[in-house]
Amino acid sequence: MRIASLLPAATEWVAVMDALDQLVGRSHECDFPPSVTSLPVLTAPTYPDETGSRAIHEAVQRRVQEGLSLYDVDLDRLADLQPDVVLTQAQCEVCAASLSDIEGALHRYMNDRGEAPPELFSMQPDTFKAVLDTALRMGRRLGRAESIMRWIAAREKALRALHEAIGLERRTDPASLPTVACIEWMDPLMVAGHWTPDVVAQGGGHALLAEPGDASRTITWQALADADPDVLFVMPCGFTLSETARDWDALAAHPVWPTLRAVQADRVFVFDGNAYFNRPGPRLYRAVELVAEALYPENDRAGAAPARPNEMQRGRPSAAGTPA
Repeated sequence: MRIASLLPAATEWVAVMDALDQLVGRSHECDFPPSVTSLPVLTAPTYPDETGSRAIHEAVQRRVQEGLSLYDVDLDRLADLQPDVVLTQAQCEVCAASLSDIEGALHRYMNDRGEAPPELFSMQPDTFKAVLDTALRMGRRLGRAESIMRWIAAREKALRALHEAIGLERRTDPASLPTVACIEWMDPLMVAGHWTPDVVAQGGGHALLAEPGDASRTITWQALADADPDVLFVMPCGFTLSETARDWDALAAHPVWPTLRAVQADRVFVFDGNAYFNRPGPRLYRAVELVAEALYPENDRAGAAPARPNEMQRGRPSAAGTPA
């Protein structure tokens, strides 16, 4: 089977299914595991290459408001690779080429060539459970059902051990857990939804301002001040730690920032959101471990590796490379 992936999370699932030898093409954002970067690139962004949270947001919003796609798909190269399955998503037009972007265009293009279009497999999970269900469905479609079931079973076993180590039980009252606000964009201020509240819960926290399955949304600084969480997690979508460090003053320079309880208590943690939180992929299990380390530094975490400086930092981040 020949597979093309237009979604970084899908590429990572292909890797844990031991099917990388069948991957023939990738999106420009597929960067993990590093070996995939040698594959042909099939997409490119159509919005300007801006720096800074506000500038990126405005550039993206202009394209969206004009009804334009945020990504170009190289249909010539895609067709020449002759994939049997193309992995894409129908969830967020900002994050990657979407099903609506490519479905009609690809079918028309292939029909003009007199060739049958490849099958499109679309991911659209909105909770942690849905992420795993989608991975299992993908495994069945790619003929790797047993491989992905074994992988998930091993991670679930480790997750149960982590819960036991930090004293988290099914009957634990969420109101008794540390409250957390997850900042997914710095300017404008946005909180993370979808699977992120579940990831926080699995790591022993209680996410505020968003419920599992909710879309990420813009909030006011007053709303953040009113929630006043015990802990702040900063995980901008698509940003590494060094990119977050570049834009840090979008948070720290705001007059509300120093008044927040988490800031005053030095309980602000910054993550490589691009690698561990923003993608509905296998590294969400690592995100749970990072959450548990931030919230329960005094507890044993059942063999979980300590956070590396390029995964998580406390307080104002310094420049750091991408995860190994």
